[in-house]
Amino acid sequence: MSEKRAVCTDKAPAAIGPYSQAVWAGDLLFCSGQIPIDPATGQIVVGSAADQARQVLDNICAVLEAAGLGLDSVVKATVFFKNMEDFQAVNEVYASYFKPPYPARSGVEVARLPRDVLVEIEVIARKP
Repeated sequence: MSEKRAVCTDKAPAAIGPYSQAVWAGDLLFCSGQIPIDPATGQIVVGSAADQARQVLDNICAVLEAAGLGLDSVVKATVFFKNMEDFQAVNEVYASYFKPPYPARSGVEVARLPRDVLVEIEVIARKP
């Protein structure tokens, strides 16, 4: 297996802890969970779970772009919800970003997310 390499871009929020925005491991890119921070302001996007999901997915797109990939390279996504009642609204936003064949996906409700956001998404992508 190849040595792991970090991916970093200022077009997505900087890591708020000791982790990388994404890490290559061979042909797989493991993207850390993104929360709805606007990278231009460093502030959480205020609004609905759908509003936050759009910012999260824009952040994911920026990290993937920095790695030379796009959403079509995503093979697995995990969506973390503060409240599973937001599933449908987030799902509609998610569906507007991804095209068939869709990545495999898990969705889980959690007790709390960083900075009390409503949604966080992490993805795994692979080189074409």
